[in-house]
Amino acid sequence: MADTAQRERPSFGRLAVASGVGSSLELYDFLIYGTASALVFGRLFFPQSEPWTGTLLAFSTFAVGFLLRPIGSIIFGHFGDRIGRRRMLVISLSLMGVSTALMGLLPTYAAVGLAAPLLLLALRMVHGLSVGGEAAGATLLAVEHAPEGRRGLYGSLVTIGSPLGSFLANGAFALVLLLPDAELYDWGWRIPFLAGIAVVLVGLYARRNIAETPEFERLAKAKRTERAPLVTVLREHKRLVLLTAGVNLGFNAFIFIVVAFLLSYGSQVVGLDRSTLLYGTMAGSVVQAAGIIYFCHLTDRIGRKPVLIAGAVFCTLWGFPLFALVDSASPALAVLGIMLAFGGSAAIFGPMLAYFAELFGPELRYTGVGFGYQIGAVLGGGLSPLIANTLVTAAGGGSWLVATYMSVAGLISLLCLLGLPETVRR
Repeated sequence: MADTAQRERPSFGRLAVASGVGSSLELYDFLIYGTASALVFGRLFFPQSEPWTGTLLAFSTFAVGFLLRPIGSIIFGHFGDRIGRRRMLVISLSLMGVSTALMGLLPTYAAVGLAAPLLLLALRMVHGLSVGGEAAGATLLAVEHAPEGRRGLYGSLVTIGSPLGSFLANGAFALVLLLPDAELYDWGWRIPFLAGIAVVLVGLYARRNIAETPEFERLAKAKRTERAPLVTVLREHKRLVLLTAGVNLGFNAFIFIVVAFLLSYGSQVVGLDRSTLLYGTMAGSVVQAAGIIYFCHLTDRIGRKPVLIAGAVFCTLWGFPLFALVDSASPALAVLGIMLAFGGSAAIFGPMLAYFAELFGPELRYTGVGFGYQIGAVLGGGLSPLIANTLVTAAGGGSWLVATYMSVAGLISLLCLLGLPETVRR
């Protein structure tokens, strides 16, 4: 049996391509939409509004995609727990690629009027559904193939996709921002959406050429798959779902304020150059990628919870220093604040999905991990740019309410972690 499992386990490099590249493509698609919402969509799809209100409406369509994530996690989780992890990952990535490419081909409000934002909203909904099945499935592909004692490190193959996707997305927009404004708003903004097609094809190739996980194959062979995994999860593991959602809520609120909201706030309110903020996010993404590898490896040695708790404490405390650095209007200090935000948050984000996977049994794992994770993403990441915009307006352009919001969200993550068990030796 051990020899068979060893033969079935793909190499670390192959798993990195199948899990990490696919996840980075997902985040690339998602973050170019968030970046476009902050920088250009308000003018292109909601031109009758004031600039700040147009950005708010663009972020509303950003939030709609998050609202569809839990539904996607239910659909993909159901079939992922019944017929296999790999098949669902191929489908989810295909839907993400098609919806993103079509966004890059959309006519604007000037061309077709109200149909433009409605089409944008429809594609955003398809994208949100497909994203709902991505994080949990990619995590299981990695950790269920992992050798004993290295699940944390293998889990980093998925979460490291986030900073890589962020780097690619912001790099793409940093390049198109070199264009004159007329060309940027005419055709330049489409390039990052259309460029994603090539990398989606790479991700699909990688996923189609990797074996199903040994854990699921054993479940299927023993006929132990669940007929209605969501019903069982909600009946027997409701507390776990709520606590994992709370953990991800705080992190998502923190990180999407950093990667999406700060682009509009820093340029429109503080007066920083948009390229400076994009370069800061790219540098922060590199720092976060290194942090994810380090912290995930550390959890295999000292346990998941100490590292996750340290990350939650950082997210609770860093909001006020972050905005103090950005509000200084110094490019160097703003970039420093963004880089530290990315690096410190790696402690909670890096090990999170591997930790969630260890909390659920294999027959319910796709559904349990995906549903809890995506509920937290909706309440945290999907709403945070909208909430932050509203809080800045309420504070008369000040940032202290947004920093307070980040602290409260981080505290929710911390309290939820304290209610969960250690899993590293399970």
